[in-house]
Amino acid sequence: MFYPIRALHKLLILITLSSVSFGVAAAQSQPTEVEFQQWLQTFKLKAIAAGVSPKTVNHAFAHIHLNRKVLQLDRYQPEFSQTFWGYLNRAVTPWRILQGRHLYQQHRQLLDQVARQYGVPGPFLVAFWGLETNYGRYTGNINTIEALATLSFDFRRSQFFQTELIEALKILDRGDIPFEEMKGSWAGAVGQSQFMPSNVLRYAVDGDGDGKIDLWHSLADVFYSMGNFLNQLGWHKGENWGREVKLPANFDLSLADGKSQKPLSEWARMGLRLADGRPLPQTEPQAALLLPSDYRGPFFLVYPNFYVIKRWNNSNNYALAVGYLADRIVGGPPLSVQRPKDDKALNKQQMQAIQSHLLQLGYPVGQADGIAGNKTRSAIRQYQQQHHLPADGQPTLRLLKHLQQTKDKTHDSP
Repeated sequence: MFYPIRALHKLLILITLSSVSFGVAAAQSQPTEVEFQQWLQTFKLKAIAAGVSPKTVNHAFAHIHLNRKVLQLDRYQPEFSQTFWGYLNRAVTPWRILQGRHLYQQHRQLLDQVARQYGVPGPFLVAFWGLETNYGRYTGNINTIEALATLSFDFRRSQFFQTELIEALKILDRGDIPFEEMKGSWAGAVGQSQFMPSNVLRYAVDGDGDGKIDLWHSLADVFYSMGNFLNQLGWHKGENWGREVKLPANFDLSLADGKSQKPLSEWARMGLRLADGRPLPQTEPQAALLLPSDYRGPFFLVYPNFYVIKRWNNSNNYALAVGYLADRIVGGPPLSVQRPKDDKALNKQQMQAIQSHLLQLGYPVGQADGIAGNKTRSAIRQYQQQHHLPADGQPTLRLLKHLQQTKDKTHDSP
C-alpha cells in the first residue's frame, strides 16, 4: 500500500501510541503475527516520513514476518560465563592465524593504500575481518529488514532498532545492494565488516570507485570502510595496541585493572618487563595493566588503541583477540603462558554461589545476581587479600571451593 504525503502527519500521531500498546502487549504475552503486521503498517508511515521512498518501503516489507528465531537469539542468556582462554582459543585459532597471514600478503597493496589514508595498519584490518566474519566466509543469512523489524517491534530495545531499521531502508533506497542480498546477523549487522546500518551510512566508503558501497562483495569497500571507521573512532597512527608483559614477584595485582594509566617508565620502575624478559621500550605512550584471567596470566600493558578497538566492540576479550591476532599475522610469538588445565567457565548458579558465600562472610558484593561486576570483583579481592591468596579479583572454581571451605570452618567454629 502506498501512502499519500498529506496523510502522513495525521496518521503519524498514532505511531507512538501504537508502539507503546504493542510493546505492552509483547511484554505481557507472546507477540503474534497479527500484532506485528499491524505495528508494521504504522512503522511504514514513520519510514516514509523519515525520507525513505514509498517504493522502497513497500518492496522491503512485502514478505516480512515476525521472526521468532531472532527473538529467541536476542533473549538467549548463556548458561556459562566464558573465560578469557575459552574465548581466545576459539577466536585466534591456528587456521585463522595462517589464513590471516596468507590474506594479508594477498591483499597487501590494497591494505597499504588504506593504511596510508587512514593510519590503520593492514594486520589490524585483517584481524577485524577475521573475527567479524571469518575473513568474509560468513556474513549472516538472515533477512536484515525482517530481523530489524522484529527487534523494532519487540518492546525491549525498540527505539534503537527502529533507528537502525530506517537506516537499513535508506541503504536500500540508494541502491547500493539488491533487496534480496541484504542479509546479515540476527541483530542487523551486515557485510564482511558487520557494520550496523547506521555505521554503514556514517562510515562506509566507496573504496573501489564504482559509485556504490558494497560491504558484501567489494574488499576495497570493506577495507576502506573499516579504516575510516577506526580512524573516526580515534585510532592513534603509528602506535601499537599493547603487549604481553611479565610481573615481578609479589606485585600488587589490584593495579592490573585495565584503567590506571602510567608512563612505561613508571611500569618499568615497578619491575615490569616484556614477556621475553627484555626491558620495556621507553618510546611508547602511557599504558594500563590488564589481567584478563587469573593470577597465572597472561598480563598485558594496553595502549590507547586498545580502547579504540573496544569502541568497535566493548569487550576486553574481543580487543585482546584483535590485537593478538594482528600480532600473529605478522609473525609475532604466541603468548608466554598456556591455558591452565583447571580453567573452567562458571555457570550462573556457581557465580551466584560465590556471591552468596561472600555476602554471608560479610563482604560487600551487592546482589547475588550471577554477574561478576565491579562490586563482586572488589569483594573477591578483599577476601583473597585477607586469606593470603593472589588478589586477582577473578571468580573461579578454585575460589568457589576455597569459599566453601572457609564457610564450613566458620560454621564449625564454636
